[in-house]
Amino acid sequence: MARSPAPKEPASYEQALAELDRLVQQMEGGQLPLDQLLDGYRRGAELLAFCRGRLQAVEEQVKLLEDGQLKTWAAP
Repeated sequence: MARSPAPKEPASYEQALAELDRLVQQMEGGQLPLDQLLDGYRRGAELLAFCRGRLQAVEEQVKLLEDGQLKTWAAP
């Protein structure tokens, strides 16, 4: 069975969250074949990791606040 190319990384947290929401709705619908269900689960895990990474990066940036000013910070 040929596998489709790996999905690209979302452009933003919001885009990842929206895709994750669509995946959950499809999976909860119970109409996906087993292979697609497994692919959806894998993609969902990737999206979840992406969202967690973005949230952690923002949390770290907020921790850099000092005297009401944001220090220079490089995104990962």
